[in-house]
Amino acid sequence: MSRSFRSVALSCVAAVALTACAGMSETQPAESPSPVVATVSHDQLLADVRILSGDDMEGRDTGAAGGERARAYIVSRLEAMGIAAPPVGRLQPFEAAGRTREGPKTFNGTNILALIPGTRVPDRYIVITAHYDHVGVNDGQVFNGADDNASGVATMLELAARLKAAPPEHSVILVALDGEERGLLGAKHFVEAPPVPLSSITMNLNFDMTARAETDMKLWVTGTYQNPTLRPLLEALPAQDGVALAFGKDTPQDTGNDNWVEASDHAAFYRAGVPFLYLGVDYHPDYHRPTDDFERITPAVFAAATELSVASFRALDRGLDR
Repeated sequence: MSRSFRSVALSCVAAVALTACAGMSETQPAESPSPVVATVSHDQLLADVRILSGDDMEGRDTGAAGGERARAYIVSRLEAMGIAAPPVGRLQPFEAAGRTREGPKTFNGTNILALIPGTRVPDRYIVITAHYDHVGVNDGQVFNGADDNASGVATMLELAARLKAAPPEHSVILVALDGEERGLLGAKHFVEAPPVPLSSITMNLNFDMTARAETDMKLWVTGTYQNPTLRPLLEALPAQDGVALAFGKDTPQDTGNDNWVEASDHAAFYRAGVPFLYLGVDYHPDYHRPTDDFERITPAVFAAATELSVASFRALDRGLDR
């Protein structure tokens, strides 16, 4: 997540063993108020974070070999689940100027696209985003970015598995975005060259840092100040194993690093006039540090936040375009 303008040097790297596994189905109806964390396996969710944040990914910097390895892994997961690409194709390459410590630099990045058709309003799209890049290697240290943002990608892949098993009402475009840490590059390109008309996108739901809610046991929802009709759709959702939704960090009173309206990829949709919501945890001491590792994630807390993310999508999917 680009909540600061910290930049790092590029590095490239080694190989990773790709593993694939079909996602699990939801085990209780979406309308039930009871938590489902205890009855669903989250082994694949945790495996996705562990693999994407491994040292051999070299911090997943945009344009580096580690980013390519991460991309190959995500594509392999989508293919294993049988989730199709949209008509424009699985990959959306782009070239854009981004930021580094040394100044502007041109980056070659690639977004990853997937499409799940809707059952009620197939001509209206919810775009689910999560950036798979991180800040690479800095001063010889690998920044693995387990929470930022291997976690958001893992949450998105878990949601993809659920939607494959129980299709959504809206059509869903899933996008693993590249270049977020270099200036929201992939998100800006997606909005400039969308695979469907922007007018057909009913909203963007962005996952960025969904794992480490231990600080306050909150999964923050940013964007209801700008899109007030979306808040009633989520307010009634119950907490999952102690992790609850919290609304904010999006008002004029929220300043500096406490305002997340333009802090991640949803900003590109916001600027383009597309309704958005962002789900993510608050800052923690390992944010943008080489200590943001898989071992720092508490599995039960991450699983609960992911279940809450899935429930949030289902509530939005049911309530929009009525």
